Amino acid sequence: MAKVSSEALGNESIGKLLIRQALPASVGILVMSLNILVDTIFVGNWIGSTAIAAINVVLPISFFIAALGMSIGIGGSSIISRALGADNDKKARKTFGNQITLTLLLCVSLVILGLIFINELIPAFGGKGDIFEPAKIYYRIVLYGVPILALNMMGNNVIRAEGKPNFAMISMIIPSVGNIIGDYLFINVMDLGMYGAAWATTGSYMVCFLYIFWFFVFSGKSELKIDISHFRLDFPILREIGSLGFVTLARQAVVSIIYLLMNNILFDLGGEDGVAVYAIIGRMLMFALFPVLGITQGFLPIAGYNYGAQKYGRVRSSINKAILYACLMGCVVFGLIMGFSKEIAMIFTQNEAIIERTPGAMRWVFAATPIIALQLIGAAYFQAIGKAVPALLLTLSRQGFFFIPLILILPNYYGELGVWISFPIADVLSTIVTGYFVNREIRHNLEHD
Repeated sequence: MAKVSSEALGNESIGKLLIRQALPASVGILVMSLNILVDTIFVGNWIGSTAIAAINVVLPISFFIAALGMSIGIGGSSIISRALGADNDKKARKTFGNQITLTLLLCVSLVILGLIFINELIPAFGGKGDIFEPAKIYYRIVLYGVPILALNMMGNNVIRAEGKPNFAMISMIIPSVGNIIGDYLFINVMDLGMYGAAWATTGSYMVCFLYIFWFFVFSGKSELKIDISHFRLDFPILREIGSLGFVTLARQAVVSIIYLLMNNILFDLGGEDGVAVYAIIGRMLMFALFPVLGITQGFLPIAGYNYGAQKYGRVRSSINKAILYACLMGCVVFGLIMGFSKEIAMIFTQNEAIIERTPGAMRWVFAATPIIALQLIGAAYFQAIGKAVPALLLTLSRQGFFFIPLILILPNYYGELGVWISFPIADVLSTIVTGYFVNREIRHNLEHD
């Protein structure tokens, strides 16, 4: 029964399959984003706007370490999808075992380093002035759970690679619901402040891990039945995981660098309130784009499986339909943000200065939302089929090659406005570049089955 699930990736209608894969991914991302959104609302209203800024400082550090798990998960999942498509179950199982070993080795090492250099990292990421102490409290506790978060991220991608999107969705919902419940209990009921916010987050990671462990070991739903021999590192597999996973890791590294730059630039331009404005917009970026990101996640195993099975017509169809569906969702998001930006800001805080500054900035940040689907799907395609170099370059184009130079240059001429207009300019430029390479790939390599 389990095997039928992965074989369906190569046989079912692409449109129906994409919806079936994308809907659970979208719901999972929605719930996860709602968790981050509600967490920020609780913290902002029950602790204060400085606490929002403090969490915004910590997130890029902890998420970069956890992103190792996501990177290993996505890199390995590309191998697993193609291996299942080619009926190579042995390689799929070996890859999964290596993913687990690699995730633990790397993440535990980085957490230890992160705790040693805590006083240097927090100010470097914008945790200055009144932000430093609450950020330090949150950082220390959350970092304890980051290796578990990394395993969760890795496991979630492997579940999706097996063609089991509903289970992957549940693994995203569990920590989100757990964190919201924990926030209410620890912050509102027990009045633990930043300690409560941090322990609610870390506890939710543990609950999610128990579910993923159950899925692979006890549920009988997974095709990847591994034994102790699969945990032994295999360097050809590690090299392939690393080359593909590096794309995701590089993207998260760039995101962390952007948080570092943005927090410091906005602190210099507008103090703690500037950092809080960016924190609110950052949460909305995670939340509002959930349908676009869900379609991208649903697209990955379809493209990877069919490419491995040499069904190139289905690969072309999956690219076209994924871009179409994601663009339509992007237009809906664009309309809602343009119409309700002030109301959105008022949900997070009662600080009048922040409410006044957020709507205009948010409109600029989301200005190019209708077209970013092409960039996201295009970069994801190359990762799905195992072409690491173009995947890396296209993934980095939006935030690394265009956005970072823009935020370093434009604020010198336009102040804080220069920060916000950098977002749509980078989106447009990277979409043009990605469109060119995807079109060339289709013409040269996907014309015939």
